[in-house]
Amino acid sequence: MILQGRKCDRMGNKILKKIYKKIKNYNTIVIARHVGPDPDALASQIALRDIILNTFPKKKVYAVGCPASKFKYLGTLDKFNESMYEQSLLIVVDVPDKGRVDGVDPDRFTDSIKIDHHPLVETFCNEEWVDSTASSVSQMIMELVFSTKLVMTKEAAEKLYIGLIADTNRFLFYYTTPKTFDLVSKLIKITNIDFTALYENLYLRPIKEIRFQGYIANNLTITQNGLAHISLTENVLNEYNIDAATAGNMVNNFNYIDEVVAWAFFSVDKLNDNIRGSIRSRGPIINDVAANFGGGGHIYASGVRLKNSSEVANIVEQLDQACHMYIEKQKKAENG
Repeated sequence: MILQGRKCDRMGNKILKKIYKKIKNYNTIVIARHVGPDPDALASQIALRDIILNTFPKKKVYAVGCPASKFKYLGTLDKFNESMYEQSLLIVVDVPDKGRVDGVDPDRFTDSIKIDHHPLVETFCNEEWVDSTASSVSQMIMELVFSTKLVMTKEAAEKLYIGLIADTNRFLFYYTTPKTFDLVSKLIKITNIDFTALYENLYLRPIKEIRFQGYIANNLTITQNGLAHISLTENVLNEYNIDAATAGNMVNNFNYIDEVVAWAFFSVDKLNDNIRGSIRSRGPIINDVAANFGGGGHIYASGVRLKNSSEVANIVEQLDQACHMYIEKQKKAENG
């Protein structure tokens, strides 16, 4: 069953009960998420593993995928092996399409569940809970736990809080809703987590990143249509001792610039032999543009993997056109 947007509220707890029943029925459960994980993907994945183990101690539950050293404070991952495919349930979190699942083949599992808050891209699991109104998958895991007999732990609550805070940028983004605040309030009341202490891990940064942020600010190209963009070469990343993932995450630090309505960072990812694009917006819809290049995400926050500088130039042109259309639409609205 696929529930998208407000359909989830209208259907009540039906999908949540189905997910819980599947979790209860399988002795082996593998939890995966998307490649190049962010805090929400890792937090929801690891927290769900620990919640299931806390509720059903005799089950074998694994959180798999490539680790991300930058977010090691969220917990450890498990090594995947072929035997985990046998008679097991796969739960994929924060993944809109099968091609972005990290480390496993979803088709080889006995059963599968998808839990995701991105706009629906592809159906590839037996059971799908897709709620594009949710702020994060961390929020959805909170809802799942509070609506079923799964048992929350304080440690899992801390992870879910961090995941939600990261994906909403401390409740700043448009998909923060009253439901978000209700669930977070319940989480804090039930577990009594010291949520203010959790911000340090999320926001503490080495001085090299601050200096690198200064480099970006000084070298951004801003078009007449309000698109800011920068290409970060291998030489630049090496100079500041920054990897492509860290460079991509810097995009979140450049909101609320008066002259900019959308901004995109393109970082050479030598390890994966591509160019990592991170795109954000304060108005223009950008996920359609990202989808034209095999990427996607939210309407105001998307990502893409590009092959070469020519593709970078092409996507910059399309993003600039999206900014132009947005500005023209705003002008027409202002003029009545």
